[in-house]
Amino acid sequence: MAVYTKVSAEQIAAFLKRFEVGQLVSVKGIAEGVENSNYLLETDQSRFILTLYEKRVDPKDLPFFISLLDHLSAKGCPVPPVIADIAGEQIHELCGKFACLIAFLPGVSVSTPTPGQAASAGRALGGMHLAARDFAGTRQNNMDRTEWDKLAASCGADELNAISEGLNDLVQTELRALEKEWPMHLPHAVIHADLFPDNALMLGDEVTGIIDFYFSCTDIRAYDLAVTHTAWCFSDDGETFDQHISDALITGYKDSFGLSGAEREALPILARGAALRFLLTRAYDWINTPADALVTRKDPLAFLNRLKFYQQHRNIFTA
Repeated sequence: MAVYTKVSAEQIAAFLKRFEVGQLVSVKGIAEGVENSNYLLETDQSRFILTLYEKRVDPKDLPFFISLLDHLSAKGCPVPPVIADIAGEQIHELCGKFACLIAFLPGVSVSTPTPGQAASAGRALGGMHLAARDFAGTRQNNMDRTEWDKLAASCGADELNAISEGLNDLVQTELRALEKEWPMHLPHAVIHADLFPDNALMLGDEVTGIIDFYFSCTDIRAYDLAVTHTAWCFSDDGETFDQHISDALITGYKDSFGLSGAEREALPILARGAALRFLLTRAYDWINTPADALVTRKDPLAFLNRLKFYQQHRNIFTA
């Protein structure tokens, strides 16, 4: 989440008149994240998130995201449905951007997960995969392995090396290795593809919300677990790996959905891919984020550290 597009309280109050959600009481921009502009709204009836779609979100994908949220919510998953206005519309325009009003879910995002919280996250991810098995929608992953070469090129060799000496050569070598080893034979399904701790809301050890589905897509199902592993099992800077968190996450997922032998065997290469994907998108954002944007830039070196760890350790997925 972030704020790129500034929206006044008066504009938001006028926007809310399309809905039966009460009168605006307060509004606050949310700086965390990098993808869209987000505001926390409070009315005299409830709380909501107002999202204006920026950057990588293609408006043509919004019906997929919204229908997936509706499907998962109906199945009992802790995901926030998109609120329809009086006319039944869920997608709107505000300040020249497509926008949605989204239900607010209770809970907080944790910065240093415990094993209990990691286990809950694994169970929630598995529960989401279980609920999505009969979801009819599909969407190509526009950040899949076939796109990483383009992303690296768009960053630029000199710019990557400015972030870390020799980074471009490391990225190019890893791209060629992943191209050869990527396990396309594994089962594909609808995945979240971005389940970082800041996209999971928690009360105590329990997940109360899974949010930010704007990278959700159809891809290798076990890749979703690998993405979550890269996000949950390291210190923020990627320099410290926690085996207890790893074991809890994988056990929680396995107990909720299951994990085949082939999927477990592929986790080391899938995790390398996940680390490279976020290294590249963070590097791109680091290079291209406007100086005046109310947004928290994230350090790409944190995922370089993860990538190097996964390259050196294959026997950590043992839970």
